[in-house]
Amino acid sequence: MGESVAEATITSWLKEVGETIEADEAVLEIATDKVDSEVPSEVDGVLVEMLFNVDDVVQVGQTIAVIETEGEGNTATEAPKEETVAVETPAVAEVAQTVVAAKEITAPISSNGDRFYSPLVKNMAKAEGIAQAELDTVPGTGKDGRVTKADMQSYLKTRGSQPVQAAAPVAKTISTPAKATPKKEAAPVVASGDDEIIEMTRMGKLIAHHMVESVQTSAHVQSFIEADVTNIWNWRKKVKSDFMKREGENLTFTPIFMEAVAKALRDYPMMNISLQGDTIIKKKNINLGMAAALPDGNLIVPVIKNADQLNLVGMTKAVNDLAGRARDNKLKPDDIQGGTYTVTNVGTFGSIMGTPIINQPQVGILALGAIRKVPAVIETPDGDFIGIRYKMFMSHSYDHRVVNGALGGQFVKAVKDYLEAWDSNREI
Repeated sequence: MGESVAEATITSWLKEVGETIEADEAVLEIATDKVDSEVPSEVDGVLVEMLFNVDDVVQVGQTIAVIETEGEGNTATEAPKEETVAVETPAVAEVAQTVVAAKEITAPISSNGDRFYSPLVKNMAKAEGIAQAELDTVPGTGKDGRVTKADMQSYLKTRGSQPVQAAAPVAKTISTPAKATPKKEAAPVVASGDDEIIEMTRMGKLIAHHMVESVQTSAHVQSFIEADVTNIWNWRKKVKSDFMKREGENLTFTPIFMEAVAKALRDYPMMNISLQGDTIIKKKNINLGMAAALPDGNLIVPVIKNADQLNLVGMTKAVNDLAGRARDNKLKPDDIQGGTYTVTNVGTFGSIMGTPIINQPQVGILALGAIRKVPAVIETPDGDFIGIRYKMFMSHSYDHRVVNGALGGQFVKAVKDYLEAWDSNREI
């Protein structure tokens, strides 16, 4: 799943219990944040148990299913053999009936967070009338303390020498629950007969939850600045054809802006941090998140890892690759993890500025406005003139719990300075 992925949500099972599975065949689909992925089987075999249901959140490393492979013993899927008891005396018959009754009332055995039981062990426990509480006391010698077939056989030898005891009746206690304070709910929205009811998508729900959580967590403050990007506009217009011929990549403004942001983060490393409780975590790597709109209207933020180590060609390839795979829903879970700062281009849709919400657990996000051709004052040694320039606004949202106005303003000013100092003669 990638080093930075900690958990996933099961969205659907592609196989049912009892079905045959081939190696590398998809068994289930999972979702991490906003990326859906299939989980393939590593072996050939038969799916004998699913340990989680759809919509369950599973931690990385947990066992989610049991697949029986050839040679492991078919008793795992076979029903326990019928036992024959020879009754010689009434006393023996009474004991035999007690054993049979104990087997019949035994509740199904289930794995829990502390102990995992294979189908073979469960069948052995069921055949011997071992209840869940008793099975939980059996010492396990397998991996992570799991109970093996040998453990069960050893336990049954000792258990068989002890007299059968009838279970004591369980007293039932009926208690009256305390009255809970009624939760004040928002007034329902009433839809008329002409209104269309649209169910939110899973990704839409995740985004909504993430945005509300961010606003409730961080103290959002914004700083705005305008940058003159005339030199960049003219330079890109001059070199983009040659760049396409040489690199096979379309040179957009995004990698140019990302390069400037990466340089500014290197100058102001306290913008490249996260806050955990009262502790500040200063990130070593500069991993830039790049907010991208999807065809269905949702938003996703793939991450360019170690962005400050890329030249413009490398940055362009990374931007185009992530943007293309985002549109085609081919991002891997690790592609959207580990971001330390995010950039969003609101100018794509014509907005000149915006107030973006911080992408937790980061402490800042930069919104790039639309590039506009405007009249502007041009300062020269011979005096001031009015000229046509290409300009854009940048909106910097930052967490005022750890980033004060000075740092927030200095950082976005550094991005502006890098953009305005662009070398018109720069080689690609």
